[in-house]
Amino acid sequence: MTLKSVQTPLLEVSGLCTTFGGGQASIPAVRDVSFCVNKGEVLGLVGESGSGKSVTLRSILGLSRRYGTTTGSVQWRGQNIVETPEAQMRKIRGGEIAMIFQEPMTSLNPLLTVGLQIDETLKAHTDMSASERKKRAIEMLDVVGIPAAASRLGEYPHQFSGGMRQRVMIAIALAARPKMLLADEPTTALDVTIQAQILDLILSLAQDFDMGVILVTHDLGVVAQTCDQVAVMYAGRIVEQGAVRSVLRAPQHPYTVGLMRSVPENVPPRTPLYSIPGTPPSLLSLPAGCAFAARCTHKSEICETSRPDLVGAGTGRSVACFNQVKSEGGAAA
Repeated sequence: MTLKSVQTPLLEVSGLCTTFGGGQASIPAVRDVSFCVNKGEVLGLVGESGSGKSVTLRSILGLSRRYGTTTGSVQWRGQNIVETPEAQMRKIRGGEIAMIFQEPMTSLNPLLTVGLQIDETLKAHTDMSASERKKRAIEMLDVVGIPAAASRLGEYPHQFSGGMRQRVMIAIALAARPKMLLADEPTTALDVTIQAQILDLILSLAQDFDMGVILVTHDLGVVAQTCDQVAVMYAGRIVEQGAVRSVLRAPQHPYTVGLMRSVPENVPPRTPLYSIPGTPPSLLSLPAGCAFAARCTHKSEICETSRPDLVGAGTGRSVACFNQVKSEGGAAA
């Protein structure tokens, strides 16, 4: 038995639910989500837009409290931080658990220099002196690939390109050396070369500092190259999860199969690309049964009336489906 198989998870999410609004207008954005992340491990969250990936990250950090209601358990260092008061959560955010947001232009303060914004994080979560904080800020800008880092500390977000602003966001998130990083599509607006460098950086820090990472992405290639575990989300729920190699080589949920088929590979010229038929259901009127049933060619009568639970489907593998795909490599969704 390996050490990794018996270690206590760094982050343990159980039955996480987040609902916005109330009454008939309530929107269950995240429904009964559970997973664990160990030290030095990268978990990939994948799924179509609107599947609940970003809301899951925000719910972990308590950022959905203002507009919604979050229930369930998020165990961090022996406490359920879903119930942690806001004042204490501010100490955890940025210092122990950091987040890279998807839209840097709306996340960076346009009135403060990037140097001051990195300094804010360091001042709040470290005991560094002013000179040490400045040195760390220059170091982080250099690490994320911003040239002439020292001279750019005094510049404002609007003086950076979109890709450069994303790198600044990453520098801020990693400055205090957090133990858990929540990355919501951290390579948005970056070219392929810089994307690879940023992902390599995140992986390197995860290993060097035993940092756990949850990576939200639409790119299954990134998941295959970067993640240890993967959780596939649909309509606010996890429908399949397990080791990356196991899930991507032989997906068992028809939705995962459809995502795999949607990746262009050896497609002849002028051949239409595959896409999963139909559209995701409205969260305002979810069906009584499986949320994917209307788009699934494997559905049976029970799929229309009952919601499948996420159950074991092999070693370290879970699938929420009454008609799991059994063939090697999956079948058409």
